[in-house]
Amino acid sequence: MSSRRPRASSPAPRTGAPPRSPAPTGLAAPLDPARIAGYVGLAVLGALVALAGTLVQAAWFPGGLLIALAACAGLFYGGRVLVGTQLGALAPAAGWLIAVVLLLSGRPEGDYVFGDELGLALFLLGGMGVAVMCATTSRLPQSATNTGRPGP
Repeated sequence: MSSRRPRASSPAPRTGAPPRSPAPTGLAAPLDPARIAGYVGLAVLGALVALAGTLVQAAWFPGGLLIALAACAGLFYGGRVLVGTQLGALAPAAGWLIAVVLLLSGRPEGDYVFGDELGLALFLLGGMGVAVMCATTSRLPQSATNTGRPGP
């Protein structure tokens, strides 16, 4: 008989190396040029939606405003789902807000893009509200195919 007792299993590998720490995520993750380009692309799309939204909501006031806000919601939520992070909704929202603020600054002649004050206020507040709602959703919907559960 041997005098050795069985050792309890340890989380460290047999080589004696310390256990590995998990890979960093979120803001601690290393910079990825493709992800940065995606965020910039979403911001540019946000600016384009803002430009189109200002023209549509001013042209057909009640219906155009709803179309413009639906386009904002689609872009913000689509960015959130595409990237999978809150920054996916905030990048197009930042581009949208910058474009709207730039469009608010009138020309030297006194003209600006927005048609009336009511449409302007509703588009600005509605777009910011949609951006906040899309950025603060608690969880993204999970697909049933990725759960590992058997079934149809």
